[in-house]
Amino acid sequence: MDFSLTDAQRALQQDLRAFAAREVAPTAAARDEDERFDPTIFRAIGAAGFAGLPFPGQYGGAGGDAVSSALATEELSRVCAATGIMLSTHVSLVAWPVFRFGTDEQKRAFLAPLASGEKLGAYGLSEPDSGGDDAGIQTTAVRRGDDYLLQGAKVFSINGGEADIYVVYAATDPTQRSRGMTAFILEKGMPGLRFGKTERKMGVRSAVAAELVFEDCVVPAANRLGAEGEGLKIALAALDGGRTGIAALAVGIAQGALEEALAHARGRTHFNRPLLDFQTTQFKLADMQTEIEAARLLTRRAAWLEARAAPYTRASAMAKVMASDVAMRVTTEAVQILGGYGYMRDRPVERMMRDAKITQIYGGTNEVQRMVIARHVLAE
Repeated sequence: MDFSLTDAQRALQQDLRAFAAREVAPTAAARDEDERFDPTIFRAIGAAGFAGLPFPGQYGGAGGDAVSSALATEELSRVCAATGIMLSTHVSLVAWPVFRFGTDEQKRAFLAPLASGEKLGAYGLSEPDSGGDDAGIQTTAVRRGDDYLLQGAKVFSINGGEADIYVVYAATDPTQRSRGMTAFILEKGMPGLRFGKTERKMGVRSAVAAELVFEDCVVPAANRLGAEGEGLKIALAALDGGRTGIAALAVGIAQGALEEALAHARGRTHFNRPLLDFQTTQFKLADMQTEIEAARLLTRRAAWLEARAAPYTRASAMAKVMASDVAMRVTTEAVQILGGYGYMRDRPVERMMRDAKITQIYGGTNEVQRMVIARHVLAE
């Protein structure tokens, strides 16, 4: 089992790092301060060929795999977690379910512009009262001839309001709970779709999170993704890959924080000695690096399994738990190494510490992930 990057993947990683430094990092702090989504960044991602890394060229993708996608999320998140979460959502939770479960017509109509970066994607699953109970959603979809009418609302939709294409889940038979959920592909501008509250967040503040509201929203039956009742299966499959993306997001945040802490320790003196000379500082950095490498390997393993069409539900849950907890510990230690400077908003580690928290919540809380892992352990 070899998780080493191929020559092509190493070249991609270098391209991503250069792109992030050139196109993303210079405005990351300002966008966070202003809580401002910048659509030009996504357009640049698309122009560079990074919006559809794991999808075939026939649908506008780059012909890579899940490992390539994880590399993109990690490298972007190293300098701006908001950009990483924007792209990870677009790829894992929108484009991927269309690729995996869509018809040929749907792939041509929706996957191609998503993979090429022509259009941005968002998804709607979480609701105000459902929490982690995805099967208990209240949004409904009622068949009316050649259309469905959607009623209800979704919250915390990353890219919501800015995106062009939405994968949304609704109950076509509420009495059946998990067996009554169905997935749909919506487009911005459809009658009855509007955008409600845009959330003000602790972290990833330049990634928009909006409420989606459906009021007699007319969705053509041709936009149904999969069969009626297959929605939960589609959602869970998408979330598996999404958790690998969140793990990569967390690894990127942690790596960026380590690099900031190391740079500060090299240049800062205490008691006429470089901060890096103190064993307490060295041990902190050693633990940070060790934990990041462990999280990266779990993340890469989950992506490696997905790329080979092997079962990866447990692997992605383990990677997400490990990497997100590591991101919180590493960013906290980075702030500690910088001392008072680390607490100031003009230092990136302050932003990184705020950004890290969402990785323990987004895509299913770590408590839910531990339930998933435990089920697999007990089934052995």
